[in-house]
Amino acid sequence: MLCCLNPDCPSPINPDTNQYCQSCSAPLTILLRGHYRVTKVLSDEGGFGRTYLAEDVDKLNERCVVKQLAPKVQGTWALNKAIELFKEEAKRLQELGRHSQIPTLLAYFEQDNYLYLVQEFIEGQNLFRELQQRTSFNEAQIRELFMYVLPVLNFIHEHGVIHRDIKPQNIMRRSLQYTTFRSTAHTSTSGIHKRGGDIVLIDFGASKQLTATVQTKPGTTIGSFGYSPIEQINGGEAYPASDLFSLGATCFHLMTGVSPFQLWTEYGYSWVNSWRHHLRHEVSNELGEVLDKLLKKDINQRYQSAEEVQRDLDIGATSSTSNGQIPLPSLSTNNQRRFSSQRLSRPSPLAQFLAKFASIRSAFLANTKIAKSLLISSAVLLVSLTGTQIYGYMRYKIFPTAPTFLISSLPSSAFLQQTISAHSGYVMSVAISANRKTLASGSTDKTIKLWSLDGEEIRMLRGHNQSVMKVVFSADSKTLASGSTDKTAKLWNVETGQEIRTFVGHSDAITDLAFSPDRKTLATSSSDKTVKLWNIATGEEIRTLKGHISRVTSVAFSPDGKVIAAGSNDKTIKLWNVSTGEEFRTLKGHKDTVTQIAFSPDGNQIASGSNDRSIKLWNVSNGQEYRMLQGHTDTVWSVAFSFDSTMLASASSDTMIKLWNPFSGEEIRTLQGHNSRVWSIAFTTDGKTLVSGSEDGTIKIWRITP
Repeated sequence: MLCCLNPDCPSPINPDTNQYCQSCSAPLTILLRGHYRVTKVLSDEGGFGRTYLAEDVDKLNERCVVKQLAPKVQGTWALNKAIELFKEEAKRLQELGRHSQIPTLLAYFEQDNYLYLVQEFIEGQNLFRELQQRTSFNEAQIRELFMYVLPVLNFIHEHGVIHRDIKPQNIMRRSLQYTTFRSTAHTSTSGIHKRGGDIVLIDFGASKQLTATVQTKPGTTIGSFGYSPIEQINGGEAYPASDLFSLGATCFHLMTGVSPFQLWTEYGYSWVNSWRHHLRHEVSNELGEVLDKLLKKDINQRYQSAEEVQRDLDIGATSSTSNGQIPLPSLSTNNQRRFSSQRLSRPSPLAQFLAKFASIRSAFLANTKIAKSLLISSAVLLVSLTGTQIYGYMRYKIFPTAPTFLISSLPSSAFLQQTISAHSGYVMSVAISANRKTLASGSTDKTIKLWSLDGEEIRMLRGHNQSVMKVVFSADSKTLASGSTDKTAKLWNVETGQEIRTFVGHSDAITDLAFSPDRKTLATSSSDKTVKLWNIATGEEIRTLKGHISRVTSVAFSPDGKVIAAGSNDKTIKLWNVSTGEEFRTLKGHKDTVTQIAFSPDGNQIASGSNDRSIKLWNVSNGQEYRMLQGHTDTVWSVAFSFDSTMLASASSDTMIKLWNPFSGEEIRTLQGHNSRVWSIAFTTDGKTLVSGSEDGTIKIWRITP
């Protein structure tokens, strides 16, 4: 695929054969500067351009990051200032990139009236993803993090640079294979050997530097709420001590699994005074006192330099040597033993498997039958494991190969468990009960069907006299709600299939519905431009929410039940207070109809799909759009978060289902199988299975994780 470099293109991904963008008609650049092939958008830089993933064709398609300057600023001074600062950014990265733990600047140039800088792409995963896998970091791991990050901060601060956005997502751990290779073989273009440092600080984004001086919007905030100190949030001022606060908040998040953003939205900066209450494990007095000082609200009471933190932690302060080489941080013998023994002595997964195999073999060798069965099974597993490793090495030149890494390269058919020929009409909606026992589908054939997750039809529900547009289960899995173009909503007993109640009151088709978390209220959206709230027990209308000027397409309750959101043909999303019915915020940004919205299970985000082919992610606390996901080539009809908020799925008229990382914006994979519009998708509560319903009349069940 080829990516359009027009920074305003709503859907930049194109087939390799295209000469002009199929979305915006701009000429496509095959190779930037003759050897950078741009493949996808990584992020939008807030009115200053975009950041792309690219391949260097002169280096065996080695991946790299391309940042584009295309500032949307008014006036000659602002434009010249933006260009000046972008050049300074490149110079800064060229100097900082000599450090082994900062991405290297590969190129800086102008082409087609845009400025570009090209950076090293870091192979590995960020600490946020690592946290999701291990739940929390212990004290030794936090001290190790300090050991690697503090010298980097000291280095950039000595060069007059404030990072402004330290958080787990911007701290990368290189993959083991790449770290090993780099430590023995990599030499930078300046001739400086870049050794060590599997922890890398990323995102010295030009947008943060530019926004600091050339603001495009009043009140622009530089940094991330919860991680950024008060002086940075309120006035945009940042100092070395500001980065140190962010590092303290990052360590808190890694130790507790509790997001500083969530605490900040609930308590403001008062959370820093009670951070110990959230600890999963006790910490030493030394580390506790260091974190206390890092998290001081008053900048004057905080550490003023990374060297001060290093001294209090008994980590030798380091800086650049006279020849410019950045040495590895040094530890005392005791600390070195404490921090590294666990990591260095941990056997590989293959070694662990072989040891387990030998142990089991010895234990059961006396029983011939058991031994035979066990050895045969183990041999099969061993052959399978060996096969994956050989495949991984042959394809990726990586050993050992993680099975999950191999899975990411499999075709869609490998994830498709079952296809159900479900209805004689379009499948407009699918839903899965929280107990994972029942699948429901609604169709233009006027029926609702209940299924087991192995594809067996349980029963058919009849009652609507027009198309069933939406079905949704209550949180206890006992009740199903349905909405129809016949202007009614119905409640059904899942176990018996009996109709419980009908809600009548809308003057046009019902487009969507949602249960409140406490199961007391049903919300319905309609083409009559309203949202209605109903008492489930009595069937009485509680309230009508007005504000949209066109058809309301979707509705959702926040996880705490206090907020209700609705999307509309008027291109906006509106938020209401459930208890008062007061509209308190409107989210604007889509260029066409908002087709579907969804709250993340943690309540911090709203995802919205649109007829403009994009998915937007919104910060619930302030209503700001913080990320746009692009990749679909037609209307996005459905969006759904996994129940741990770590994955977002989208379905489109382009027949594709896409899985995204909502934190990084990275597309994880595309699922292909339907031959017409995909109207609806739903995750199981364990996040392992995804169900999709399509205009082709089928339901597909996808197994997306082991």
